[in-house]
Amino acid sequence: MPVRDEAWPPGTPCWVDCQVDDPAKAGEFYTELFGWDVLGGGDESGGYLMALRDGQAIAGIGPKPQIGMPSVWTTYFAVADADATAEQVTAAGGTLLVPAFDVMEFGRMFVAADASGAPFAVWEARAHNGAAVHSEHGAYVWNDLHTGDYDTAKAFYSSVFGFTYTEYDDPGVHYATFTPPERGEPVGGINDDTVNGAAPEQPYWLTWFQVDGIDENLTRASELGATVLMPAQDGPFGRMAVLAAPQGEVFALLEPARG
Repeated sequence: MPVRDEAWPPGTPCWVDCQVDDPAKAGEFYTELFGWDVLGGGDESGGYLMALRDGQAIAGIGPKPQIGMPSVWTTYFAVADADATAEQVTAAGGTLLVPAFDVMEFGRMFVAADASGAPFAVWEARAHNGAAVHSEHGAYVWNDLHTGDYDTAKAFYSSVFGFTYTEYDDPGVHYATFTPPERGEPVGGINDDTVNGAAPEQPYWLTWFQVDGIDENLTRASELGATVLMPAQDGPFGRMAVLAAPQGEVFALLEPARG
């Protein structure tokens, strides 16, 4: 399996976690669906759970920081200096939602909203690099932004992370993949949701998990209490679907095209 044992290059989506009312129940759902080993949850970690495979980190599950907020998956971007990046975020028109703070010895982070209003997080790695397992069954493989303010979002992330973009304009699709300065390939995307007339009231980052056998995984997710929001359909990179977990957090599945 692909395993990373060093910090991710700046601007790369390096970690995902979800915030839910009942982390233990969410852990049971994703364990049944993806085969995760979910550990932690003690007082010293604030109830935060770590999802592992063969002892390697995949994702996190934590309690909601505020009562009444929706259950969500959050995308984290790797940075070399969280405090300097926080200044860049505000200078580019973003808003700090949670100022930079240390997460024990593991790293330093903050939570912000981009200039189009979509929440995201930033991770300055120390003892924890972010996801060690990626791009395999049950691990995250892609992250993309869904927004009704496409040009503003592109300008924001270019200013903060130095992204360059590759545009895709097909009937019903206005999409750009982004590449950070230290990467030679795209690592995520930005979707213009106004093209199909369904721009979200709240822009959001969507986490994609790779699966083997997407139709079987959708059936299993439904049996476990999930709601299918977009049935499996073929796309340019494979077969894909979107669903909401039992506590409401939205995520996507991708079965990559062979070859």
